[in-house]
Amino acid sequence: MLAIDSPVLATPYLDTLNPAQRRAVTHGVGSERPAPLLVIAGAGSGKTNTLAHRVAHLIVTGADPRRILLMTFSRRAAAEMTRRVERIARKVMGEGASVMIDALRWAGTFHGLGARLLRDYADQIGLDPAFTIHDREDAADLMNLVRHELGFSKTQTRFPAKGTCLAIYSRCVNAQTPIETVLTRSFPWCVAWAAELRELFAGYVEAKQRQNVLDYDDLLLYWAQTMCDPDLAADIGARFDHVLIDEYQDTNRLQSSILLALKPDGHGLTVVGDDAQSIYAFRAATIRNILDFPAAFSPPAEIITLDQNYRSTQAILGAANAVIDLASERFTKNLWTDRATGALPQLVNVRDEADQARFIAGRVLENREAGATLKQQAVLFRASHHSGPLEIELTRRNIPFVKFGGLKFLDAAHVKDLLALLRFVENPRDRVAGFRLMQLLPGVGPTSAQRVLDHIAAATDPMEALTSAPPPPRAGDEWTAFLGAVEELRSGRAGWPAEIERARLWYEPHLERIHEDATTRQADLVQLEQIAGGYPSRERFLTELTLDPPDATSDQAGVPLLDEDYLILSTIHSAKGQEWKSVFVMNVVDGCIPSDLGVGSSDEIEEERRLLYVAMTRAKDDLHLMVPQRFFTHGQSATGDRHVYAARTRFIPNALLGLFERTAWPLAAPEPARSASQGPRIDIRAQMRGMWR
Repeated sequence: MLAIDSPVLATPYLDTLNPAQRRAVTHGVGSERPAPLLVIAGAGSGKTNTLAHRVAHLIVTGADPRRILLMTFSRRAAAEMTRRVERIARKVMGEGASVMIDALRWAGTFHGLGARLLRDYADQIGLDPAFTIHDREDAADLMNLVRHELGFSKTQTRFPAKGTCLAIYSRCVNAQTPIETVLTRSFPWCVAWAAELRELFAGYVEAKQRQNVLDYDDLLLYWAQTMCDPDLAADIGARFDHVLIDEYQDTNRLQSSILLALKPDGHGLTVVGDDAQSIYAFRAATIRNILDFPAAFSPPAEIITLDQNYRSTQAILGAANAVIDLASERFTKNLWTDRATGALPQLVNVRDEADQARFIAGRVLENREAGATLKQQAVLFRASHHSGPLEIELTRRNIPFVKFGGLKFLDAAHVKDLLALLRFVENPRDRVAGFRLMQLLPGVGPTSAQRVLDHIAAATDPMEALTSAPPPPRAGDEWTAFLGAVEELRSGRAGWPAEIERARLWYEPHLERIHEDATTRQADLVQLEQIAGGYPSRERFLTELTLDPPDATSDQAGVPLLDEDYLILSTIHSAKGQEWKSVFVMNVVDGCIPSDLGVGSSDEIEEERRLLYVAMTRAKDDLHLMVPQRFFTHGQSATGDRHVYAARTRFIPNALLGLFERTAWPLAAPEPARSASQGPRIDIRAQMRGMWR
């Protein structure tokens, strides 16, 4: 390992950075107690590159990679970060870089790293380390079971559905906010059920504990509660010399409490983010975490601002800066670039959504003829349903597109079935997995499955109880085959990842019986096997796949119409972190941006402003903000004409119009010239007088 005073401090990889990036990378390196650091990284300012250089610089100057904790918001982001770190370190360390990066094992998501630490400390916090993890759908199913057991599904008036109940529970946990406050602010239609919801959540927690399962929120909640013990907090914090957090503006109060408990004095702590891109309040993220971070320590954390943009033209940045400059509270930052000024972003006024769709489709094709591929262009919108008329127009013109969103891989029924088997083998007390699994067998219904699960729950040894339980009367030989598969997988004789092939072979006859498109679904299960090969154990596979699932199922994977090129359609939330040559933002009007559902408080309005800023800063060369003048109301016939008029978004007041090119489409056709000698064709005035004579 290289010494702190090694000449690597002057190596070329630092010369590729601008001055602000270099200060962020080298901050506190060589110090035994580096001061806390906040990096405010503007859109397109090389945030990921800077963070990767900082991690690499720590390693090549002597930091132990086993004592570096790097937290990102997806496992893929963590994997990409470690690849970048290795490429940078390799320039100095050669082949030795691979060994060092392999030791960087504490790189991942908050939830994934939380799961690992909870297993490490399970015996000290009264937790069984063999716990399994419920995804959102499974958690909602368990919530529904408890809801039914408590009789809330039979109330005289409408009780919140399972998904709503889970959302309320999750908001209370992640925002660390009392249920009454959460209901008043975010679920006002549920206020009358506060007492019943409190009882439901208590029952839900008890059910999870009986079944030895944790949900997403538990991974943070248990971690945070563990950090409330001073000795455990000190022990966990002492495992890491450096803690680095990406996208800090997207953290919630629970995550912030974990971080501050890990490094209460801030030494060795680096957080990176952009307050102007804090757009996830609906997930309980709070902008206060990044705004209040410097003052959390004494002396305050050092702030380094990355404001040189490598993405957009100065004209686009000028308009975006002006929009965010009207925010009520922010870190002062004005993005700038060395790129030529370029064309002003356009404010395009159109009559309605149909014209908006025609304009975008036409301009996309014009750009394509001028040399820009469809993939280099994107259409962004505030809500998924806003793109409906555009999708029709694109289909009519045979323009292929991909729309970001839709069914997640783990939400597909056949994938969930196979994972239920693996989860049940890992933890036979997992009631949701067992309930789903047993009902795959012909002749086994909810009552029979419930009876077996009750028998297991009352036993000390759940596997012994399963094999000795009276078989469901109509299950026949399928029950014996089921028990054999569970016993074989539980024994671990096949080894990992061969176990998942054994699980698939047991499941395939049921797949063919249940689903007409079994062949297509089998391809997903083979893909799942391939994914499993990248994990060291069944436990790690189940944990990490649940926390960070792949995006698409086989009926959505691949390019639409088998084209090699396609237009990108995306919500603004899904577009964060992306960039395109040309960007069209739909419905830049009050009621859409800001959403009419997002103007209940000043905080909500400010988040809507940041959404527009994020959308604008995705564009590299061309930016079009679409302003339809009227919207047709729903629920009328095809020939109806009920509509409402919309005003340009309040986030672009008249004072900012000089930063945009204003245009209208379609252009009015010029009237034909009329000879000066031509008189009126008819004498209307005379006809009006004659009506009464």
